[in-house]
Amino acid sequence: MSKRKITVSQLSKISGVSVRTLHLYDELGLLKPCSRSEAGYRYYGELEMQRLQQVLMYRELGFPLAEIKRLLDDPSKALEMQKAAFQERQRELDTLLETIDETIHYLKTKGIMSNLEFLYKGIPKETAKTWRKEAAEKWGEDTVQKSEEHLSDLSRASIEALKQESELVGKLLFDLRFNDATEPLVQSLIARHYAVIRGFWGTSGSADLQADAYAGLGDLYVADERYLSQNGQSQPEFAAFMQRAMKYFVERSLR
Repeated sequence: MSKRKITVSQLSKISGVSVRTLHLYDELGLLKPCSRSEAGYRYYGELEMQRLQQVLMYRELGFPLAEIKRLLDDPSKALEMQKAAFQERQRELDTLLETIDETIHYLKTKGIMSNLEFLYKGIPKETAKTWRKEAAEKWGEDTVQKSEEHLSDLSRASIEALKQESELVGKLLFDLRFNDATEPLVQSLIARHYAVIRGFWGTSGSADLQADAYAGLGDLYVADERYLSQNGQSQPEFAAFMQRAMKYFVERSLR
């Protein structure tokens, strides 16, 4: 095997992983450099590059960093976990395909939603009921009903578009969670997040910019770990990042 070594900057450029993230992986013991220079600069070899490839694959599957480290340090369990992850992904894709079929049916028939079940497709009914009850307690039954009436008037295609935009923006923001919350790229995504939230609330175009409500949502992300959890794992760093970014957006753009 080649003895070629590359710097952390070169590895970042090749892999698309930021230098800051590579430093974090080193601190967590997830991806240690093969050597360091006398000045402390990190160097990586082919084994480390292969390990990073595995890390990125598991991240794509939604595994938390601690679990990825355990798997890579115990290869005997890796294939079993990969199989389970792909089976779960297959179930998610099956649900998505079913949703797409229903959307195609709507487009062909020009139907209108008669209920909100489509919005919660793939979410257990009891979970959806719990979320609705808590929303009514936090923001009032009248607010929740107005939002539901608005969503009921939308086509399934419009609901699906809102959901897809929400998921995309959330993923992009998650990838930037270690960045400065006030930087332009983050704030441009927060503006999209704000627009999506207003779409779900049914207040797009309203003269009331709902600055306090949007900032309060950021506080809720920190107070209730379920809102930004992924695969059952809480994301406190992401929640704190979103809170900072949303408050900055409110002060800069909504006040």
